[in-house]
Amino acid sequence: MNEKIQKAAEMIRQYDGPGLRIMEVCGTHTHEIFRLGIRNMLPENIRLISGPGCPVCVTPVGYIDEALMLALEKGCTIATFGDLVRVPGSEMSLADARAKGAKIEMVYSPLDAEKYAEEHPEEQVVFLSVGFETTTPASCLAVRNARKAGIPNFAILTANKTMDNAYRALRGSADAFLYPGHVSTITGTGIYHELMREGISGVVCGFTGPEVITALAVILKKTEEGRPFFVNCYPRVVTEEGSASGREIIRSTMEPVDAEWRGLGIIPSSGLALRGEFEDWDARKKFDLPEIKGHGNPACRCGEVLQGKCRPDQCPVFGRACTPEHPVGACMVSGEGACSAYYKYDFNRR
Repeated sequence: MNEKIQKAAEMIRQYDGPGLRIMEVCGTHTHEIFRLGIRNMLPENIRLISGPGCPVCVTPVGYIDEALMLALEKGCTIATFGDLVRVPGSEMSLADARAKGAKIEMVYSPLDAEKYAEEHPEEQVVFLSVGFETTTPASCLAVRNARKAGIPNFAILTANKTMDNAYRALRGSADAFLYPGHVSTITGTGIYHELMREGISGVVCGFTGPEVITALAVILKKTEEGRPFFVNCYPRVVTEEGSASGREIIRSTMEPVDAEWRGLGIIPSSGLALRGEFEDWDARKKFDLPEIKGHGNPACRCGEVLQGKCRPDQCPVFGRACTPEHPVGACMVSGEGACSAYYKYDFNRR
């Protein structure tokens, strides 16, 4: 650890100011902060809380129920990332549906799903498109490729989301945010300057130990100034302009819609749906899906975890009925989920 980082770490350890709540939005940050032992160096008056930065975790139960209807009632082949297979719906998971004969194909990208559809023209293939600005461009590209190549048996079920209005919905939940580095490579830093003007503070943070320590020290220093702030602490990757091409493919393929976030409810203009010219590849329209309101296990406090209102180990089913092998909520399933991080790193036994 070089001298600069040592000074930043010492500043954090010696902090004796008023209580400070810092929300690490990105699930990767949550896991890395645990893995690196950074929580152990924090004084009692600095509280790190987890937020809604895990795309699988914020996907509502009703979305899983839609996927189950496509698989079990519409006879579709569901192409999905592995994490979603074990997320509980209202009655079962996609893993349970597979045991009942549903065809579930695990893929590594939307383009893999599009290729599978091209190679299996006898199957109606639906890709479960979840994620934030980082992964959404790939879903857009897959749809555009399918239209260009004339692949009629491919569609996507969208649960794509954008982060800016989520920060607004979380106003007051934290004193400052650790903004996600991956998402910021696409959005650029403009949205954070807008949020700062609205009174919301935060820093863009990298993922190494020195980068996280630096970001936390910057938050302490800027908080002392007594006014809203934004600092880009990840300039080697995140730029002011971000990825113009990534944003353009999203803008030209999808449009903003109100969207449900697990734990946060409906957030205006925080979701993305395919534009009208791509409706032939929109699974909801193609298969005439009804509106589905899912219901999760009432004992699970995943929604409160995603709002920073409780720690995972304060949930009554955490580590008992809810484990990585038998998850009750999405936050225990995902590799980016806060509950899986707390379970893996034994936070409840500190």
